Amino acid sequence: MFISFEGIDGSGKSTQARRCAALLSAQGKEVALTREPGGAPGAEEIRQLLLTGNPDRWSAETEILLFTAARRDHLEKTILPALEAGKVVLTDRFADSTRVYQGATRGDLRAHVDVLHSQMIDREPDLTLIFDMAPDQALARGLARKSGEDRFEDFGLGFQTKLRAGFLNLATEFPDRCVVIDATGTQDQVCKAAFAAIDARIS
Repeated sequence: MFISFEGIDGSGKSTQARRCAALLSAQGKEVALTREPGGAPGAEEIRQLLLTGNPDRWSAETEILLFTAARRDHLEKTILPALEAGKVVLTDRFADSTRVYQGATRGDLRAHVDVLHSQMIDREPDLTLIFDMAPDQALARGLARKSGEDRFEDFGLGFQTKLRAGFLNLATEFPDRCVVIDATGTQDQVCKAAFAAIDARIS
C-alpha cells in the first residue's frame, strides 16, 4: 500500500503522517515513512535547493525538473524497494504537490508536469489524503515553525489560496484515490479521520 499525504503549507499533513505511521506500526504492519522532496540521499540534496532561498530563486519550469529528478531518486531508492518488501509506504507529498505548486498556481504548466510524470515516474499512490484548512490559518502555522525551509510560504497568502483550490480540484479529478480530510480540528480529531480513511482502504 502506497499512501501520500498532501495539503497546503501548515495544514498538518507531516504531523499526521507520523501519527498514522505509528498507528500502523502498532497494528503490526511494517511501515516506511518518507517525504518529498527528499526521502533518499540525492533527493535530500535537491530538497535544500528547492526549499531554501528567495521565492524567485527558480522559475516554475526549473522547479518541475528539480522535483521530478528528486522524485525519481526517491522512487528508485526508497519507495519501490519498500513496496517490494511488503511495507506500507507513507509519503509526506508526492506528484500531486508538483501538479498543484508548479502546474496550477504559477502558470498553466500542468501538461508539462503530467508528461514528465508519465515518462519518469509513472506511479500513483493507492490512496491520497488531502488535508484541507483555511489558507490564512495554515500560513500562520507554517511560518511560525521557522523551519528555514519556508520558501513557498514566502510567496504569501494569495499563493496559498491558489494551492488550496488546486488540491481540492485534484480531489475532484481523482475521486477514486483522493480523500479530503478536514484539518481544522484537534490533532486527535484529524488523526482519527485520516486513519479511518487508511484503515478502510487497507481493509
